[in-house]
Amino acid sequence: MQRENDMTQSYAGGCACGAVRYQISGEPAVMLDCQCRQCQRDSGTGHQSHLTFVAAEVKVEGEVSHWQSTGDGGTVKQRAFCPTCGSHVHLTFPAMPDVFIVPPASLDDPSRYKPQLVSWTAAGQAWDHLDPALPRFDKMPPR
Repeated sequence: MQRENDMTQSYAGGCACGAVRYQISGEPAVMLDCQCRQCQRDSGTGHQSHLTFVAAEVKVEGEVSHWQSTGDGGTVKQRAFCPTCGSHVHLTFPAMPDVFIVPPASLDDPSRYKPQLVSWTAAGQAWDHLDPALPRFDKMPPR
């Protein structure tokens, strides 16, 4: 008999040019669309989508460049991107080392992304239409 953990598929992906690859064992704690101003700037559109893993086994191959920013709630974020093609590959938080976030478009199979909620709707743009059936939070949802 197979255990539930044995049946979990890893999440794999990387940058556009293939120089950076990642593999994550485990399931995301949450999948969400964030409409904070920092995510708008980072994505160049009205929101950014995230698969958030907590305490997952993560392997990253290839060199990444980093830059730090502070989100609307004051959280320091460290974004990793490919120095060759510029693709955003993952996001971490210096104050929360167990959290590892990837954008769904970087997945080998982006169809695995199933948003569960929308955060920071207080900063949302009227033209950014997300699934109205998703739970919405003005800022971050309560833990």
